[in-house]
Amino acid sequence: MADKEFLLTQEGLDQHKEELEFLKTTRRTEIAEKIKVARGFGDLSENAEYDEAKNEQAQVEERINYLENLLLYAKVIKDDENQKDVVTVGSTVTYKNLKSNKEMTYKIVGTAEADPFEGRISNESPTGKALLNLKVGDTTTVETPGGIVELKVLTVKKG
Repeated sequence: MADKEFLLTQEGLDQHKEELEFLKTTRRTEIAEKIKVARGFGDLSENAEYDEAKNEQAQVEERINYLENLLLYAKVIKDDENQKDVVTVGSTVTYKNLKSNKEMTYKIVGTAEADPFEGRISNESPTGKALLNLKVGDTTTVETPGGIVELKVLTVKKG
């Protein structure tokens, strides 16, 4: 992970910082209390509450480690005023699938922020990659699980 740069929007950076702070303060304290209470139940070798709390602690520590590394190597995407009509990381793009005639709108983000169900696709995904550097009216083809489709860019918004 140390060699990889993570592209983030300012919003994504803020969300990751907020999550890290929550995990380091609130969640760590909650889990420490769970472990303390579970220890009071006696024999740790057959203590399901203790095992569950320790597993939860390990998951939280793993997430903290991931977030710390992500933030260490994060690069915040800046809007380029010279490219306001060009699809770049950070742009919200509405495009039409010319095969199905369906319109879709996604924000192009770095992989650390991608969540298609929330309207954010990665710049490294096939569709995200295919849309980069296009302008309104441009078309491109992309290979999807359903086959090759042609996409037409309808709008590009920054921020």
